Amino acid sequence: MSADGAGLGPAFEAVMARVAVTAEAVGPRFPLYAEPADGRWTTTGRGSWTGGFWAGLLWLRAVHTGDAADRRAAAACTARLAPWVRADTATRGLILWYGTAPAGDDAGATELQDLGARAMLSAYDRELGLVPWGDALGGPRLLARVDGVPGTVPLLAGVGGQGAAAAADHLSRHLDLCLGANPGVLIPALTFDAVAGWQPCPDPPPGWSRGRAWLLLAVADALLRPDLALPGPAARLGEAAERLVAQLGFAGHEFPSCGPVPAADAGRPDGPLDTSAAAITAVALLKLARVPGPRAAGYAYRAEAILRRLAEDHVTGPGSGRPTGMLLDGCYDAGKGLAVRHELVWGDFFLALGLAAVHGIVDITRV
Repeated sequence: MSADGAGLGPAFEAVMARVAVTAEAVGPRFPLYAEPADGRWTTTGRGSWTGGFWAGLLWLRAVHTGDAADRRAAAACTARLAPWVRADTATRGLILWYGTAPAGDDAGATELQDLGARAMLSAYDRELGLVPWGDALGGPRLLARVDGVPGTVPLLAGVGGQGAAAAADHLSRHLDLCLGANPGVLIPALTFDAVAGWQPCPDPPPGWSRGRAWLLLAVADALLRPDLALPGPAARLGEAAERLVAQLGFAGHEFPSCGPVPAADAGRPDGPLDTSAAAITAVALLKLARVPGPRAAGYAYRAEAILRRLAEDHVTGPGSGRPTGMLLDGCYDAGKGLAVRHELVWGDFFLALGLAAVHGIVDITRV
């Protein structure tokens, strides 16, 4: 942990306290997003694509407290993710990786992770060179989306052999499709047509805040796995990381003029922000900082600077009239006007993960 990161301890304690309050409020359900005025959660019964982040938060709390009851609560929540093993969706990467990786050597989490990885491998389409988006959440099945890459890469790679090869193909195909030839534009989603091939989708839009963050996170995970050899030049992953970081708008160690929290849609710069995208980016940068190279120190500096800004400007504190430890100003879906200034469970997770890593509570290379 750097000297600068030492001052982030109160923010981590506040977020962990918020996890305990949320657990009491939601019971066996999964929190999705909370109202900014009073912290009241909208929940789901099965967790949707975000269920793993709630289980992951419970595991982070258990690691932090060392309490047996907290471990049991985290294990029980992780067990409720089991039905997603059989669901046809690439978001199993988000659900089953982040819901199990923070659990360390927990036997139930390890078994679920292995089952999920093998199910993902069975869904790999060799002709397309990726795991399709799937139809479990509705819509067309043959999609390539950036949020179907993070979690999926380390999940598949954990199988070894064919799994590592499928992980490399999956990431490589998304880099080809989503980054494309235009260095300044990221295409978050494409649909496959047997005649026309891959075509961009209008939703999410090219300026979607989490698109770049999700892809950067997947690239960072791949760089931390020497067994994951992508086809093409050996330096490709490093170049992709540099390109994505450059698109964040950093000039040296300075934030872009808009600050470290991006607009939820770059095409609507006066619209809502998205702190969850900033938190995902901070975790990705912390991972990149663990990859040996001349840019490692700069990545670490930027990551901690983002975490500090989130903690100082967007996390509720005592006396605010709201529950303490809420990461506000997250945007679920700007286009639909859904939960545009709210606390989001995945934003909480990545903020907590970043803070835990800075304080040496978790090994960021393994989560």
